[in-house]
Amino acid sequence: MIENEGYEIARKFNEIGVAAFVLKYRLPSDEIMVDKTIGPLQDAQRAIQLLRLRSASWGINPAKIGIIGFSAGGHLASTAGTHFDHPVIENKLNVNLRPDFMMLIYPVISFGELGHQGSKRNLLGWSPDQKLVDLYSNEKQVDSNTPVTFMVQAQDDKTVAVQNSLLFYSALTAAKIKAEMVLYATGGHGFGLYNKTTKDQWFDHATNWLVANGFLQSF
Repeated sequence: MIENEGYEIARKFNEIGVAAFVLKYRLPSDEIMVDKTIGPLQDAQRAIQLLRLRSASWGINPAKIGIIGFSAGGHLASTAGTHFDHPVIENKLNVNLRPDFMMLIYPVISFGELGHQGSKRNLLGWSPDQKLVDLYSNEKQVDSNTPVTFMVQAQDDKTVAVQNSLLFYSALTAAKIKAEMVLYATGGHGFGLYNKTTKDQWFDHATNWLVANGFLQSF
């Protein structure tokens, strides 16, 4: 999956002049983590922190740092975009941990009724407290400071219900956060860069969205 939803995506961003970094984050584990509910988020926050700290030497704009995630990685990306006010890493320099934009592709969002129960169990355990379930149901964490968001999903996704994207889009709309969503009738789950059931390319929409929101110069 790191090729299909990682390196291949990074190379596509490179083609349009975007510096892309692939984060190989730790999966939740009681064996290597004191608190596995924050383990993946620690890695995402550290990545954003590192990019901003080294932005000058790497030639990247610290005010245009976004995050993209697919499936369970979409849950991590949406967590980074809704939990940034609560650092779970050491941040003595008070570096801004908020991503400037989010791109969520067939993402796990909710741990409620329509949520992906496997992701919920992996992150929170078998019998989590309801407050913890609500905390990581990221449609409930959207507010007026949530980053602008681009989403993609297929209606016939049988792994992660399309309602995950719909719930998040609805929450963004209620908070008056600019959001754009590409919904396909077919495509299922895990199609990565290319939904083979259509000639439409979601990355073209994503590119136009980046331009429209000032994150990328038109070309």
